[in-house]
Amino acid sequence: MSGSVAALEEIAARVRVCTRCELCRGRTLAVPGHGNPHAEIMFIGEAPGWNEDREGLPFVGAAGKFLNEMLAAIDLTRDDVYVTNVVKCRPPGNRDPLPDEIAACRSYLEEQIEAINPPVIVTLGRYSMAKWFPNERISRIHGQPRDFGKHVVVPMYHPAAALHQASLKETIQADMLKLPRIVAEVREKRTADETQVDEPEQLRLF
Repeated sequence: MSGSVAALEEIAARVRVCTRCELCRGRTLAVPGHGNPHAEIMFIGEAPGWNEDREGLPFVGAAGKFLNEMLAAIDLTRDDVYVTNVVKCRPPGNRDPLPDEIAACRSYLEEQIEAINPPVIVTLGRYSMAKWFPNERISRIHGQPRDFGKHVVVPMYHPAAALHQASLKETIQADMLKLPRIVAEVREKRTADETQVDEPEQLRLF
């Protein structure tokens, strides 16, 4: 078992019995996250919904179906990426997550990012976007990648937004279609950086 697999399983085990906030009282199942522990793309949504609470898996409802369709459009499946949420338990009535709930789950998310170390992180919706883009408007910056050192973060609308506002569907699809190019560019940059580090010091003087 690789280090990232073991780390993610250990995080998931803690999430499933977590009592850090009041959401634990109403959950059926906690939803730690799911996917490829070596993924190049990590998607971070907001919070589990009704279907996710029943199955213990992220994005399995209508928004998840749309996410799967968009992944297929760029020749990926859910087994190629990692999907999780800012909050790991369903808020009552699918309301927005509260600041204390986001804070309670923050370390779990940070540990997942550290374990996977994905080149590209895609935030789905404004609550995950706020971790890297506080005080920004998603309507202004969606689809625009930004370098945050170890990761390039791409803010996108939540897939559920297209279910409520049909005009956003093409926008979300267009942003998803940018991801292969972004991943390729980040992969190339990482390779170049690693090559530079591996070169003998005297060769880098010229």
